[in-house]
Amino acid sequence: MPPIVLLAAGASSRLGRPKQLLPYQGKTLLRRAAETAVAAAAGDLVVVVTGALHEELLPELAGLPVQAVRCPTWAAGMGASLKFGVLALQRLQPRLSGFTVMLCDQPHVTPGLLWELVEAHARTDRAVAAAEYGRVRGVPAYFANACHWHLRRLSDQAGAGQLMREHPELVVGVPFPEGAIDVDTEEQYATLLAGE
Repeated sequence: MPPIVLLAAGASSRLGRPKQLLPYQGKTLLRRAAETAVAAAAGDLVVVVTGALHEELLPELAGLPVQAVRCPTWAAGMGASLKFGVLALQRLQPRLSGFTVMLCDQPHVTPGLLWELVEAHARTDRAVAAAEYGRVRGVPAYFANACHWHLRRLSDQAGAGQLMREHPELVVGVPFPEGAIDVDTEEQYATLLAGE
């Protein structure tokens, strides 16, 4: 499995409290996502990008084989955190053939889905294999090395979805309807808990 970048840098401004620390099925969203990443990586590198919070999140990563790095420019937007995470990954593992990006607030992501993304890339040779929910292609997503230049050019405010919209010819979609379930507001969190 390729290495994984797990983005957990935001301030959860719409929610009003740290979404990374919200409990779901006995674990925080961050712990759940980090364990999923570690299981999928199967010994490969997992980089967790923090930002608004760092010291507060470290206990949730205790005992897991992950590298936590704090993005000093996290407030500029998701693109800033994504680019920082990819650079950190490249410093730690210079010979990358590709990597997977995931978020901490998509609780239905499984190791199996992350493997499916890598397999879709291998099967089609598309540079990006992205989760598909509704009419959206987004993260989690696998990016081959060919995407590094595109990712570096992302604006700080934009996420990986911008690359996918601008270069649809690079992307293969992997159906993941549960990807639409994330946690940005109290209402979304209540809905998530109601579905437990």
